[in-house]
Amino acid sequence: MRSTDRLSALDASFLHLEAGGAHMHVASVLLFEGRPPSHEDLMAVIESRLHLVPRYRQRIAWVPLAQGRPRWVDDPHFNIAYHVRHTALPRPGADRDLARLTGRLMAQPLDRHKPLWEIWLVEGLAGDRFAVVTKTHHALVDGISGVDLLSVLFAPDPVAEPDAAHPWQPRPTPSAVQLLGEALVERVTVPSELLRAVTRAPKQVLRSAAGLASMARAALDVAPQSPLNVPTGPHRRFAWVDADLAALKAVKDALGGTVNDVVLTGVALGLGRWLRGRGEDTEGLVLRAMVPVSVRTQAEHHQFNNKVAAMFAPLPVGVEDPVACFREVHGAMEHVKHSGQALGAQAITAIGDFAPPTILSQAARLQARQRLFNLVVTNVPGPQTPLYLLGHRLTAMYPVVPLAQHLALGVAVLSYDGRMGFGLLADYDALPDLDDLTAELRDALASLTTAAGVLPPPSSNGRATHAAAGAPS
Repeated sequence: MRSTDRLSALDASFLHLEAGGAHMHVASVLLFEGRPPSHEDLMAVIESRLHLVPRYRQRIAWVPLAQGRPRWVDDPHFNIAYHVRHTALPRPGADRDLARLTGRLMAQPLDRHKPLWEIWLVEGLAGDRFAVVTKTHHALVDGISGVDLLSVLFAPDPVAEPDAAHPWQPRPTPSAVQLLGEALVERVTVPSELLRAVTRAPKQVLRSAAGLASMARAALDVAPQSPLNVPTGPHRRFAWVDADLAALKAVKDALGGTVNDVVLTGVALGLGRWLRGRGEDTEGLVLRAMVPVSVRTQAEHHQFNNKVAAMFAPLPVGVEDPVACFREVHGAMEHVKHSGQALGAQAITAIGDFAPPTILSQAARLQARQRLFNLVVTNVPGPQTPLYLLGHRLTAMYPVVPLAQHLALGVAVLSYDGRMGFGLLADYDALPDLDDLTAELRDALASLTTAAGVLPPPSSNGRATHAAAGAPS
């Protein structure tokens, strides 16, 4: 019987990818109204809900001699004060200062000897606001389940009473001998479960085989060289862009597509403008984005592990006309969806569950060195009703996707309460002009809404585009 605490092949791959300054944590920047709560009150409310997410009190245990994938074990020295931290911006701090701080936090790896998460309470924002910056290792949680986690940590109304503290006693830490024995037993017994599943579900096997073939064809295409695919270091810059969700939905209704098509088109248009501003020739240039997609079923919601696959999306950065760019993106994504790429990627990760750990480790590192795509673009649907933390309304959410080696930019998009937050994480040295790229993305989204006949959202809400650098520490 397989241990439910064993990391999946996909989860373990995020640990193996973490080398050379490539920190594999996902994150978010959350803005709240009002004066900040005390550090002690924030610790108390988070600790009172940790019984709903037991992984957050667990750390990684490595199997001796690399004879099995690591597993989660309770941390006998768990200390909430280590994970929930507190800092302040220069008063009064601008959003640019918050973005700079976020860049610095993203440049710092999580301690693998402790549960793989941190939450930072940030005081000092101008305008009677405060921020919370979260960091969670990708081995622990993916984008979709991360949104579920927010619904656990935050309340749906401003007067919700905090939960009472739940007593917790860590389970005994398994010895090295126990870890090795469990892994060896699983290696012998689990493949038989795979064979049994194959004989029971031939149609699923055929569908997975078709998806694998599509993935193989996609992998034969090497992504073009670009300024986004250079050796990356450990330091980061962060920026964000706000968009109106209703306006983006109106664009997809007017042009006939999906919100994801609109997001990818905006990114393609923004990147094209930025590249041409750098003096790059974009004529006929099509960059390639890796787009994670959720394969989590409804029954698997509130399970805090990774259930994601991947699709490769072409970004025609050489097409300057917004409507023509949208048509090209939409047509390409329709083809990708029907090709079975996501199903093939899911099958690959399932097969990885039965690969020897040493092979899995090398495969993850090899994948990081191949130029199969130029950047990652995520688009995760978030809650569309307001959330509250200790009575304070959450006003904005900006997600952060990690950078692998030779990937200097990641674009994460999250919808919340009628808004779309674009979070841009960049390598500090490779993209010193991240503020230019952010401005081009903002203008590209505006040009797309105009070209589609949709009036741009009013700017009277006070939200603006912010870009800043996280300077090396």
